[in-house]
Amino acid sequence: MFSRRKRRRPDSPELRRAWEALDASDVPGALRLLRASAEESPLAEVALVVERAAASSDFDDLAEAASALAAGSEEPRALFAFGYACIERGVSFLAVPALRLALRRAPDSLGVLRELVAAYEDEGRHREAADELARYEDRFEQWPDRYLLVFNSLMAGDLETARRHHALLGDPEDETWLPTRERQNLMLRRAADAERAGPLDRTDLRGWQYVMGGTVLGTLSPFGFDEGMTGRYAFTQDDETLCLRGLLRLRTLLESAGVRPRSVSLLPDRDSRVLGLAAAEVLGLPSEPFVPGREDTVVVAYDLNALAGHEEGPDVLRQLLERAPGQVLHEHASCWTDPPAVAADSVTLLHQVVTSPWGARLRQGADGGVERGPADDRPEQELAAGIVAGLKDPAADTGDGEGPDDSDEVFTAFAAAVRGTWLQGPRAGLRSPGPVPSSRFA
Repeated sequence: MFSRRKRRRPDSPELRRAWEALDASDVPGALRLLRASAEESPLAEVALVVERAAASSDFDDLAEAASALAAGSEEPRALFAFGYACIERGVSFLAVPALRLALRRAPDSLGVLRELVAAYEDEGRHREAADELARYEDRFEQWPDRYLLVFNSLMAGDLETARRHHALLGDPEDETWLPTRERQNLMLRRAADAERAGPLDRTDLRGWQYVMGGTVLGTLSPFGFDEGMTGRYAFTQDDETLCLRGLLRLRTLLESAGVRPRSVSLLPDRDSRVLGLAAAEVLGLPSEPFVPGREDTVVVAYDLNALAGHEEGPDVLRQLLERAPGQVLHEHASCWTDPPAVAADSVTLLHQVVTSPWGARLRQGADGGVERGPADDRPEQELAAGIVAGLKDPAADTGDGEGPDDSDEVFTAFAAAVRGTWLQGPRAGLRSPGPVPSSRFA
């Protein structure tokens, strides 16, 4: 069992602030401070804070591993155990410096290399993962190491390296890798299609969203593109106009791909039902409650993460992972900082925080401050009619005018370019924002 003896406080000023957060029982606050300082701070002092945070959360495995490092051990096994426990407990950023040091101490260990790559992947640091793997090319194994090099090169936006190593990667002997091989094949086929419609550079959000998960992104945020957002939203209060624009883009996508659904399937949560009823009107289709396995239907979700919180949501999401023939999953507002378990086929916008048009929205209060108003509790059909009413004049918000062209013509050209690879493969959820960076709230 790890030691619970009283330890000295950290010497580093940054880590002392994290220690003080733990004095106030603020473990999330301490982790935020560790994220900002862990890689530049002495590892033993970082482990000192982690041991205390883990013990207060009853994470005995992590507390025990941290205790060894806090006592000054830099033995590879101790470093690896700490890194492994950090990844298992969802704090992979803390694993990176320990596993990097472990790899220097044991440079022939592919196990340490792979665990470091896993930590980099969890943090979206795909360029570093690919660079680390490339240094071991003379000794690594085709599966999983070259596969991981291809994957991380792709996720870093380095198509040239990804294609070169993919060409060297034979079929795996172990059949359990075959689905993974097919997913990678499909990502590269999608990349070839997306390149015909855009630059596929570090600003091509629509292109890379398609490469990574097969999602066609309907709209780009018209605000702050060149100030760090690159087409994503941070906080947005949604409106009926944007809901309608997303449904019109969905209609264009279906037409461009030659997909002819026979119905709209309504999911069980209120937000999705409102949007689904509007979608049925826009697409000229009947609506019916969602049934697993129904073919030739458009399943409409407002926000899949919100659906996950519904009583029936977890089961529905599991049923949507594997697509039925002719089934299209459209999500209006998809969270990019906490991606849903399922990657939709069509998404209107990427957000960090969103409030629906009929949700409890922020407004100016009588005293001049900001308050949250009541949700709109009108019937779902009435709310859906408010979306469809905009069909007479579906004007889009032009924003600040600094972003790329997101006209209907540009979107239609993209939809036509990718029609050959759209709606293929499972809807595995994304773990990373990929090569296109965006600013985010802490």
